Amino acid sequence: MTTTYRLGFIEGWALALVISLLVLSGCKGSAQPATPPPPEVSVIEVKPGPVTVYNEYVAQTLAPDTIEIRSQVTGLLERQIFVDGNRVKKGDVLYVIDQRPFEAQLAQARASLAQAEANLVNAKQNLARNSRLIAQKAVSQQDYDTAVAQERSGTALVEAQKALLRNVELNLEFATLRASRDGFMSSSLVKPGALITAQQTLLATLYSSDPMWVNFSISEDRFLELQKTLKHPPGDRPDTAPPFHIRLADGTDYSLAGKLNFIDATIDQKSGTLQVRISIPNPDRLLRPGLFVRVIVAAFENPNAIRIPQQAVQELQGLKTVYVVDAEDKAEARQIVAKYRIGNDWVVDSGLNAGDRIVIEGVSKVRAGAPVKPVVAAAVTRNAAADPAPAAAKK
Repeated sequence: MTTTYRLGFIEGWALALVISLLVLSGCKGSAQPATPPPPEVSVIEVKPGPVTVYNEYVAQTLAPDTIEIRSQVTGLLERQIFVDGNRVKKGDVLYVIDQRPFEAQLAQARASLAQAEANLVNAKQNLARNSRLIAQKAVSQQDYDTAVAQERSGTALVEAQKALLRNVELNLEFATLRASRDGFMSSSLVKPGALITAQQTLLATLYSSDPMWVNFSISEDRFLELQKTLKHPPGDRPDTAPPFHIRLADGTDYSLAGKLNFIDATIDQKSGTLQVRISIPNPDRLLRPGLFVRVIVAAFENPNAIRIPQQAVQELQGLKTVYVVDAEDKAEARQIVAKYRIGNDWVVDSGLNAGDRIVIEGVSKVRAGAPVKPVVAAAVTRNAAADPAPAAAKK
């Protein structure tokens, strides 16, 4: 009896459990899945503003006049007048070579000239006498011709001695070496007492300092880009070229702007670059020859450019895409064209309009055509003039 009762009790519970499971299964089958909320994304509104894109080039300074000081005469160096590294003016004495040998040659040349002039006087007197006598037929024609030849020879000898004297005077003058222009001297390479060989021994170098030249090279595409911007070959009208600025090795910007000075006539076939030179004022001698600097020049200016954060742009196979949120808060994938970048921002050439809302955060959660929950991001002040680094990389 007890066993039968227990079996009936267990069967009742099993039946109830089965019915409960069936009921629950039916309820679940008829329930609809809940719709997930739209993803929350950060957006900004596109606003046009002035933008200037800069190109940057590695460059090196060069003194326009680099003059090697060499002597035109041979002799022993007697004195060095200038102080190494100091500024000199045009005409200042730099070196003095021992002048005694040249002074002796000068005295000898003057004596030879005096002798030649005395002989010429005698030859002229002799010719005058023979001229009177030949009229009287008191001398032969041969004696007269000899007198004429001696007078002409004496005249030529005087001219030769004058030229020799002038050469000796020049040698004496060359024994004193003077600065050919204003500038700064390098360290002297010779000391007093050294033997100086004419036109061979390098004594020192004189550098001009104001203005200073800056040499750099640009690629072919940058050259063509500059040419399109100016609407004429850059070398034709240098005054119309944009101002050039330089940045020193310590990161500071040089205060004075430079002007285009020279563009090479041909492109280097090995490197595919073109040599360019600018001239920049250097009144305080802050720039020295051989200094490595960076040349910065405006490559693109637009008073109403659209500038967007780089993180908002998706790049794939050379194409750039952003998500634009429309008035119904739905995301739309839109291709853009952007060639220039300033810092962490792209400068958009086409594809966006003023007032468009673009997604800058949460891009990975967005699907084209799907609704989103846009949240306006904190405004970011973007001023091209306030960028810490005005140079921009062209992509």
